Amino acid sequence: MRARALGTRDAPLVRTLLAANPVANVFVSSRIDAGLLWPGSPATLYGWPAAEPRHLLHAGSNLAPVFATCDERDRDAAIAAFADAIGPNRLCQAVVGESGVTLALHRHLCRRSRSYAGQREVRPRQPLMAARSVLSDLPPAPVRQITMAEFDSYFAAAVAMYTEEVGVDPLGGGGRAGYRAHCETTVRSNRAYGIVTEGQVVFKADVGISCDGIAQVQGVWLAPHLRGRALAAPAMAEATRQILDTHEVVSLYVNDFNTRAVRTYLRCGFTVAGEFATVLY
Repeated sequence: MRARALGTRDAPLVRTLLAANPVANVFVSSRIDAGLLWPGSPATLYGWPAAEPRHLLHAGSNLAPVFATCDERDRDAAIAAFADAIGPNRLCQAVVGESGVTLALHRHLCRRSRSYAGQREVRPRQPLMAARSVLSDLPPAPVRQITMAEFDSYFAAAVAMYTEEVGVDPLGGGGRAGYRAHCETTVRSNRAYGIVTEGQVVFKADVGISCDGIAQVQGVWLAPHLRGRALAAPAMAEATRQILDTHEVVSLYVNDFNTRAVRTYLRCGFTVAGEFATVLY
């Protein structure tokens, strides 16, 4: 059975599949809202099997699988069909999604095409965490929305966060204009939260994705000179509390080896809602 590219007529089915796990699927859901199923979209959503899809693959700058509960045989058949659909030439910068299917997809693609075997890093265990409320026993923190008046400092913090988290400079290779535009959009759309001390952003957390009442937080960063002082949990808790004013759920995913961050999120009231994996190119 083959996979096929989905279109607007498939929207009700797609939304039903995504609603099975809205926290894990918020990225693809947000892309649906942004026009993923419309003709001319720069990315494609594939479904398998073609006649009545029950598994999905977002294929754009990220490959993002969304699979229903299934056995290994069904999973592998869908993965093979998706690999046929996207072809041997890698166009994505990352493969990301629920751990088991993401790693299985990556293994299959590596066997079929050398272009997928040159990954820079594989992060196989990333707890997916979610909060519907915040623990109330933490001290207050002066978190607020970042404004364009603080943009230069915010931008420097964003570059530092990206370099530290992803392992590459987002400004390299001619990327400065694009990354700056991304950061400007985040601030202007009131999705950047932080602590500003003497004009300097010393803590930041961004709403990277917002869809169907779920906010996925990205880009969490605390200035290195403030780490280890019990400041991260109060700051993150206050940012989460403010984001929950306009959302039902705040989610994020974090590398399992970053035990300090995991403890911070648990301290704020987050619970583990699943496990992601990311393959970076």
